[in-house]
Amino acid sequence: MNVEAALRAQHIEVPSWAFGGSGTRFAVFPQPGAPRDPFEKLEDAAVVHRLTGVARSVALHIPWDEVDDIDHLQAHARTLGLDIGAINPNLFQDPEYKLGSLCHPQERVRRKAVEHVLDCIAIAEHVGSPVSLWLADGTNYPGQDSLRGRRERLLETLAEVYAGLSDERDLLVEYKLYEPAFYATDLADWGSALLVCQALGARARVLVDLGHHAHGTNIEQIVSLLDGVDRLGGFHFNVRKYGDDDLIVGSIDPFQLFRIFCELVETGALERGVRLTVDQSHNVEPKIEAMVQTVMNLQEAYAKALLVDRQALGEAQSAGDVLGANRVLMGAFATDVRELCAEARSALGASADPIGDLRASGYVERAAETRSEGQGAT
Repeated sequence: MNVEAALRAQHIEVPSWAFGGSGTRFAVFPQPGAPRDPFEKLEDAAVVHRLTGVARSVALHIPWDEVDDIDHLQAHARTLGLDIGAINPNLFQDPEYKLGSLCHPQERVRRKAVEHVLDCIAIAEHVGSPVSLWLADGTNYPGQDSLRGRRERLLETLAEVYAGLSDERDLLVEYKLYEPAFYATDLADWGSALLVCQALGARARVLVDLGHHAHGTNIEQIVSLLDGVDRLGGFHFNVRKYGDDDLIVGSIDPFQLFRIFCELVETGALERGVRLTVDQSHNVEPKIEAMVQTVMNLQEAYAKALLVDRQALGEAQSAGDVLGANRVLMGAFATDVRELCAEARSALGASADPIGDLRASGYVERAAETRSEGQGAT
């Protein structure tokens, strides 16, 4: 395998919401130059792509990124060398969703949620992207609602949503162990998401968020299982320390990230179109720099996975050489691939030193000055 060629072909999708204003449950810490609208979010994302060479698409969140003219926004993206990525409905922010959205006890609220997702599907169809669905529904107390009833409502509403997709469009179904619901989350794990996808149809696939699991969960095994039944749709890359922390991927457990990419390389999932999307919230670190660092971490994890000696690994596994097989993996993980990744970026016309070039460019300072005046771009 030509490792550098594979690195040049890597495609990472960045999220619009990682560039805008954000904060913790306790406070929002405004950053100078934060984009004021979707157009400026795309401009920041374009800087990440120019520096890394592999982040050409941007996921949108509706209504956060809703505009009057989606054609205008898509044209703006194209002038920046970008594509519009997955469309993400918002089923958690409306006050009416306090008791759920697609699983809500009241039909009126469920109808509102379904219509919103169908509106997002219309946008996705228009721009040629999948719909990525995270459901915040769940309950806080035993007896609050019928668990079976909520499941039946979920299958009913999602069936209507799925019917609204064309044959070319995928529905990516995400899950989360807990939060905001703390007793029972309606889509709490990969198994519950897989069952829903199997009930809906072949174009419904599971999306794996690295922050949405219990401590110690073997995420790479989930990757292998989902890929084995052709239901691995993609990832939301981030990293957790305690809960759904949304920290820079690879910043806490880079070995986990490497192991996940080892599975993706072994199964050939990337060649089959499994989506690699970032889902992070940069609250105290500089947003553009954090996203550049994220993409670089994903490049390096992929490079190390590509360097695994598959023949030696297979021979050690067949011989029952437990530590020999482990040493093959650890040897690849210990390889310094920074120069290899720099060469791949340079071959794409991007930067060998993205962080250094970003800091030297003055882009962040200019954005802070420009965006402190007037309204956002149009």
